[in-house]
Amino acid sequence: MILVDYAGSIFPFIAHSAWNGVRLADFVMPFFLFIAGVSLALVYKKISDKLQATHKVMLRAVKLFMLGVLLQGGYFHGINSLTYGIDIEKIRWLGILQRIAIGYIIAALCEIWLSSVTVKDVGSGIFKNYYLHWVVVFLLSGIYLGLVHGLYVPDWQFTVPQMSSNSSQNDSYVIKTVECEVRDDLGPACNSAGMIDRYVLGIDHLYKKPVYRNLKECRTAGDAQVLDTSPSWCQAPFDPEGILGSLMAAVTCIMGLHFGHILLHFEDHKGRLANWLIFSLSTFALGLFLAFIGIPLNKSLYTISYTLLTTASAGLTFCALYLLVDVYGYRRLTFVFQWMGRHSLSIFVLLACDLAIIALQGFYWRNPKNNIVHLVVSLFVHNK
Repeated sequence: MILVDYAGSIFPFIAHSAWNGVRLADFVMPFFLFIAGVSLALVYKKISDKLQATHKVMLRAVKLFMLGVLLQGGYFHGINSLTYGIDIEKIRWLGILQRIAIGYIIAALCEIWLSSVTVKDVGSGIFKNYYLHWVVVFLLSGIYLGLVHGLYVPDWQFTVPQMSSNSSQNDSYVIKTVECEVRDDLGPACNSAGMIDRYVLGIDHLYKKPVYRNLKECRTAGDAQVLDTSPSWCQAPFDPEGILGSLMAAVTCIMGLHFGHILLHFEDHKGRLANWLIFSLSTFALGLFLAFIGIPLNKSLYTISYTLLTTASAGLTFCALYLLVDVYGYRRLTFVFQWMGRHSLSIFVLLACDLAIIALQGFYWRNPKNNIVHLVVSLFVHNK
């Protein structure tokens, strides 16, 4: 994620896909959710008090959710304005950490309350013992599919602030209309996921700069601003970590649980790798098939095909690392990844959320522009 945030503008092929399709950045969230699911299986392999475990899970999820609101709900200072603030009227409720919190709590509650290890044969029992987990997976997927493909999306409106020629303040607003009146639309303008977010969260509480602004319909290559001649929806807010997508994020987390269960119940390397590979390759093929028949790979909507393909990719990566480290014993430089794993939240907060950059910008010489961050950007970005 750090690589994407700081090098995505220089190497576009690693940045988020503007809408359909996947790039390197689009694998980050599913990979994190997947490994969170794996870790949950290890943490809750023995539960002495389900109520106490539930209390801890809910407290941890609330803390993570509120941290996400604090980090992504408002705005951080720029180079010339050393301030931080949250406009309650326009606070963004959902974001990266909030989505992880939602996926985490659903998967954790499944593991605490729905696990029933009664079948001793680990071959067939790996699914039978946790069949209720898969009931939840199919239930969440069914709800998602029904709402995304079944809801009718009417025309809708939003406001765009306008600045007068002699003022830097937004002193007026222009009302823009997006014409829809469709059903089963997976485009950026008229999908039902965005409609649900607008109704439930409020249009003022959505992400203001969605990645679909990079589509050719919205702006030309190298142009940072949305074209005046672009369709109205190019300037509309849309939350890529919205409500419906968070349901599928929980599915990714529960699939990670499955890998954790295999790790616990199979004692030999061969049995673990065989089960992981069969599941990953089957899921990968299914994801590609769904994409082929018309369900696009879309991170912003967290489509079924995207869920399956990215989860399978995480599973295959997990197999490769397990084979390299645990089977062949190659542990050189793994301490770096272990350290990053133990401090992933701190790294995310400091670097991916720019807190470290903000702190550096806070130290300047005479003028806020005279700081080390501005110097580095001027040398390596503006002069590239």
